[in-house]
Amino acid sequence: MRQQRIGHKPFASPAATVRWFGAVQAQDYRGSLWAIGLRTRAASEASIELAVAERSIVRTWPLRGTLHFVAAADARWMLNLCAPRTLARSARRLEQDHGIEGRVIARSAKVVTDALSGGNALSRPDLYRRLESAGIATGGSRGLHLLWWHAHEGLICLGPRAGKQQTFVLLDEWLPTSQPISRDDSLAELARRYFCSHGPATVRDFAWWSGLAAADADVARESVARELDAITIDKQTYWQAAGTPAARTKPGCHLLPAYDEYTVAYQDRSAVLSSEVAARADSGHGIFYPALVIDGQVAGTWSRQLLKESVAITCRPFARLDRRQSQALVAAAQRYAQFLGLALARGRPSLPRGAPTR
Repeated sequence: MRQQRIGHKPFASPAATVRWFGAVQAQDYRGSLWAIGLRTRAASEASIELAVAERSIVRTWPLRGTLHFVAAADARWMLNLCAPRTLARSARRLEQDHGIEGRVIARSAKVVTDALSGGNALSRPDLYRRLESAGIATGGSRGLHLLWWHAHEGLICLGPRAGKQQTFVLLDEWLPTSQPISRDDSLAELARRYFCSHGPATVRDFAWWSGLAAADADVARESVARELDAITIDKQTYWQAAGTPAARTKPGCHLLPAYDEYTVAYQDRSAVLSSEVAARADSGHGIFYPALVIDGQVAGTWSRQLLKESVAITCRPFARLDRRQSQALVAAAQRYAQFLGLALARGRPSLPRGAPTR
């Protein structure tokens, strides 16, 4: 939790937070704003979206074929390092299932480029209409896969929201140019970011998070070995930033979004998710549902409902909460409401009927 900056030394800006992590998973857009916000001093949902509009952070598909926020200066080298493997692994399936092959990709790239050139920002439905007008079918998720492909090639990325719609922009127009980085330096930098922000973690965790081949993950970790300390837990080697002091778990409660780096960024999640909790159908394995984390462990789930001037938060703990935990839960819910710029409905989170309480 300390290395992930949850309840410990938050960063001064969204860009600094995202850069520390290397990449912050952003599959759930609203949740990803909170993932950045809970690690950033005096953050609000509006301040994170302002960082997107000001182009200091950008949302695209740099790792594992999944949406992430990355610092603007990191987008190109991360795509160059990791996207080719993702595309190579997906090419055959996309051709078989959706007829997406070289000629279609080239034709659609021209349509998308023409539509977005000159600083235009268009929503997905708008781009689909342009593609359909050019005789390129987008139904059956074909359009989504075409845009996904072009994002991996570095042609497009996501821009600011227009109302409730996400927009796409040309990456080279949206982001400032940056100096190219060699593959070896990119591997080293990605490993450095991961083990410093996510450690202690294994090389297998790093390979899962990055989408790199196991051999490349080994090379990357070895290239920064002098900057890392190895620790052994249950006969398994973990890596973390050199000089990281030992720390006890700080009591506390946090409301984490779905797909938060605290849970999703490791292949082995047993350090924060017990086997008993993972087996629960309503736990979402600590990933798919927003997680209630108490004293470092996934201890329940939570959800929100936006009202006119407040936010109602419902928590579903997996076990009874004592007085200290209940008070910490109220404080965590108030922090989230403050991030949204809203009051907390009823002044505290609610528990569904039948939930374990004390």
